[in-house]
Parts: sequence; structure tokens; C-alpha cells
Amino acid sequence: MTCPFQRLLDPSGRPDPYPLFAELRATPVARQDDGTYVVSTYQEIVALLHDPRISSRRRDADRVPAFIALDPPEHDRLRRLAMRHFGPPDSPGRIDALRPDMLAITTGLIDGLAGKRRADLVEEVAYPLPVAMICRLLGVPREDEGRFHAWADELIETLSPGEEHRAERERARLEVTAKLDGYLGGLVDARRREPGDDLLSGFIADGEMTRDDIVRTGVLLLIAGHETTINLIANGMLTFLRNPEILARVHADPGLIVPAVEELLRFEPPVQMLSSRTALEDVTVGGVVIPAGSPIVLALAAGSRDPAHVPDPDRFSLDRPRNEHLGFGGGVHYCFGAPLARLEAQIVLTELVGRLIGPRLVSDPPPYRPSPVLRGPRHLWVEYDGVARP
Repeated sequence: MTCPFQRLLDPSGRPDPYPLFAELRATPVARQDDGTYVVSTYQEIVALLHDPRISSRRRDADRVPAFIALDPPEHDRLRRLAMRHFGPPDSPGRIDALRPDMLAITTGLIDGLAGKRRADLVEEVAYPLPVAMICRLLGVPREDEGRFHAWADELIETLSPGEEHRAERERARLEVTAKLDGYLGGLVDARRREPGDDLLSGFIADGEMTRDDIVRTGVLLLIAGHETTINLIANGMLTFLRNPEILARVHADPGLIVPAVEELLRFEPPVQMLSSRTALEDVTVGGVVIPAGSPIVLALAAGSRDPAHVPDPDRFSLDRPRNEHLGFGGGVHYCFGAPLARLEAQIVLTELVGRLIGPRLVSDPPPYRPSPVLRGPRHLWVEYDGVARP
């Protein structure tokens, strides 16, 4: 029988990877045949997320990567410049100021479900809102929002650890990245001529990022700013529909959506693993020496369900007093867009739970996207008896 990590990479395991993650935790630091080390327990993952000897840098042959794939100090410089226009301390109210727009867009999307009795919540709700918001932040024209949907899908499917089909994945990644670079480059040039109140215009006005820096940061935000949130929303509704008592509690008390989203980030995280780490020198973790130069996979989803860290980890609970999860990673690479993702998920899930009357799954499990890194349903078909007024 193949090892649990190899089975995790197989799309057939996507509907329920958690028994495989439990098998992984039996060997907290496991060397794979290709020399990759998979780390799957909470404390060991946290230790490596904060260890400066673990590099996130991707050594692309043709381009310097975005800051998510750089190490300090260059990572810190570019992240600070990006954050200046995205959140605290320089722009503390930027995300919360989007709340009325998020609610208005969500209301419109759910209004569009009225008069029907069946809908795909991925295509009709979970996808459109995050895309609209990140495009609005970046200054992408509304008529162009659909242009990068296919590009984003292509790029996500190249994010798989392991040696199998690595060259093919790399070629595909470079091709789609070139398309995104070209599109964002054109948008940056347009904003130089006619600045707006968007992030790209802010980056340009600062004068501290090169054009390439701005393009790469824009591509990163465009992809990361919606792909993970789509999965968080879809995984959330799927979990609620599988647990009617949870759905009923959130319906009766919408304030419970805050702990519900945190529990979703632990229980059904959209980012299942980080597959782009490398040891810069020999590192000992969990009693195992990871040699310098070794690729490392951090199995975040396994760590968040580690029974040594959280009691009854395979049960979804709204009442966990301390919910310390790895849903947004950790360390210097803690998810840049966490405040945006949290708010979008809270608003969309609150509205879906509050307005869909008698929702029920058409099929369980639903079809999943093949990526083992970013996990979520490709479609989430539900039937319902009507749509309540907002």
C-alpha cells in the first residue's frame, strides 16, 4: 500500500482526506521517497513556521517571485509596502469599509436565487463575491473580472507537491503566470497614466516598488484574494448542511458566525498544506534531522486536527474556548488577506443561512477540485424551498 501522503495527492482522496492526515500524524516528521519531509503535527508545524532556517523562497529560473515566496528581509520589505494600503497600521479601516459593499453584493447574489429551487452555491455565490471585492481593491475593471477566472484555475492546479509530473506542472505554471503578468502589467501602466483610489495606484504613488514588484504583488493578491475564500465559503455551507444542528444554531443566533468561521478554518481549511518550504541548514524537529536543502511540506490540515493540540478534533464545535488553528498559516508568512477572508465568509455564510429556506445537499460528497493544496468543492448543488427577504 502506498504511504498516506501519496494517497493524499491522489484526487480520489479529496472528499475526505482527514483519515489520511490522521495516518500521517502517526509519524510526525516523515521522509518521502523523493527526499521531501512531511510534517503533520501541530507543535512541529508551528516550530517550523517560525524557524528562520526554513526558507519559503522559490528559485524560479525566469522571474523573482512575489513576496509570499521570498525570505526576510526582502519579504518583510515588500509585505510592509503592500500592507500599507491594505490594513493596519496605515490603513486600519480599509477592509471594514468594504462591509456595506460586501453585503450589497451578497444580497444581490442571493436575490438571484429566488424563483428557483436548485442552485450551485460555488458558481452563483461563493465565487462572485470574493472576485468582485479583490478586483475592486486592485482596480480591475468590472468587465475584466471574468478574464482571469480560467487563469486562476490553471494556476491553482499546478500547486501540488512531489516529483510526479513536476516538469509538466512547472511549464503550465510559467505559462499562466506569464498571462497574469501581462494582464497586470497593462493595468499598472494604465494606473500610471490615470491613477485611482485602488491598491495598484497606491503602490505606484509610494514610489518604493518597482514595476515588477507591483505586478507580482498584484498577481499574488488577485489569486490569493479570492481562491481561498471561495473554498472557505463552500466548505462552510457544506459543513453546515451536513450538521443541521449547527445550521439551526447559526440561523437562530447570527452572532455565532464568528466562532463558526474560526472553527471552519480549523475543521475544513481551504489551504490544506504548504508545499514550498526548504531547509537552509540541518534542522531537528520532532526528533528527526531534516538535512539542509530538503524540501518540506507542512500539512496544516493535519496539524489543526492534532488530538495532542485540540480535544475531539474531528467534531465541528461552535463552543471551543480557545481555537488556535493553522487555517491562515503562521510566522512571517501569516496570511496577508486573513481580515478580508474572515469578513467575506462571515457575511456570505450569515446571509445564506438566514435566507435559504430548507436548504439540502443534492449530492454528498460534492465533486471536488483536484488540487491537494487548496481544497474545496468545484460545485455545491443545493435544493431549497425558497429565499427569504433580506
